[in-house]
Amino acid sequence: MEKSFLIKPVLDETYPVIEYGKGIFLFDKEGKKYLDAASGAVTANIGHGVNEIIEAMQEQAKKVSFVYRSQFTSDAAEKLAKKIAEWTPGDLNWSFFVNSGSEATETAMKMAIQYWQEKGIKTKIKVLSRWVSYHGITLGALSLSGHTSRRARFVPLLEDFPVINPPYCYRCPYNLEAPSCGYLCAHELETAIKRIGADQIAAFMAEPVIGAAGGAIAPPKDYFKIIKKICEDHDILFIADEVMTGSGRTGTMLACEHWGVIPDIVALGKGMGAGYAPIAAAVASEKVMEPILSGSKSVMSGHTFSANPQSCAVSLAVLEYLEKNKIINKVEGRGNYLKYQLEKLKDQFSFIGDFRGKGLLLGIEFVEDQSTKFPYPRNALVTQKMVALAKEKGLLVYPAGAGIDGINGDSIIISPPLTITEREIDLLVQLLTETFEDFSNQINA
Repeated sequence: MEKSFLIKPVLDETYPVIEYGKGIFLFDKEGKKYLDAASGAVTANIGHGVNEIIEAMQEQAKKVSFVYRSQFTSDAAEKLAKKIAEWTPGDLNWSFFVNSGSEATETAMKMAIQYWQEKGIKTKIKVLSRWVSYHGITLGALSLSGHTSRRARFVPLLEDFPVINPPYCYRCPYNLEAPSCGYLCAHELETAIKRIGADQIAAFMAEPVIGAAGGAIAPPKDYFKIIKKICEDHDILFIADEVMTGSGRTGTMLACEHWGVIPDIVALGKGMGAGYAPIAAAVASEKVMEPILSGSKSVMSGHTFSANPQSCAVSLAVLEYLEKNKIINKVEGRGNYLKYQLEKLKDQFSFIGDFRGKGLLLGIEFVEDQSTKFPYPRNALVTQKMVALAKEKGLLVYPAGAGIDGINGDSIIISPPLTITEREIDLLVQLLTETFEDFSNQINA
């Protein structure tokens, strides 16, 4: 085989070469068909090869693909910003377009700090977050992330932003159950604020449904209402990292809407461009923008390709496609159908510990013992084996962390395109069942 100079995730591993995609399926050069039950990295929200998006790409490319944001704006960027303002709740009206989720969370962090600076408060420069979280791989975003294994190599370079436990009901750090627990994990934020000092804290950031670090951990009912009130009581902005959960993934534009909470700033990405172009955004409220508009009049952030018309035109086409076909309206029903089918497997396979999630962002945590919830040893590489076995079957699932320490635990995320049909869900479940059967045979051999 010809030598490759491409830096792949695992350098000495051989990866299939993808040929094309159509709908929820991908096809490699050998002709093998894969059901994309991960939407890549929870990204391909409308599936692959959608003609309307391809046409929008071509139309914009005929006009102009790139202009620098400090020199020009474009119709594509203006229309996309207007569409997002229409779709997002409350007064989340101002979009700063970037290229990736990591850039979106870093931009959101910078906007929060600048908000206080423009109000004449220079001390509020910390942004708090949770353990068992993931906000991106660049150093600022990784500082926000409570993803133990991804932080490990770079700890000396990172800030200590993660300060509280996640709302991880399956592995409650207090060994209690919601709501009788009194939401102690949420009230940890108040304790952390008092220890650090509210005058030092600009914002608190959280994923509405924890993704890569926890395998689709959704909070109990009143969790985010408590978090938001604590933030408001201490003059701290609330940032929702909706890079994975936004753009309809859970059945609403923002997952926060399920819990009746409107953030001050939102980070969007992934499904915003649905994999057709790299684009993400930090979306700020009128409250956040007001002192900047009456002060410096400039948000201190930006990248060469920020708000480029090619990516903006693609994202606009994706949102219009979701709107025209009423796809988000169907997510809750499809998600419930998928979850119902998956839950049937719990009695069949003893290594399934927990099913969780929201809409079409569902997680499965694996355990060595269902009754004790005891995880597999780290060196058993259960997540990696499960992902590999599924791929052999022609099923793509997304690897995720698990465990309250962020180290000892295994899970996968099931997050197919939002356009998946019930018949395709049945096929997904069939392939996943066969994967679990193979894994069961391996551990019982």
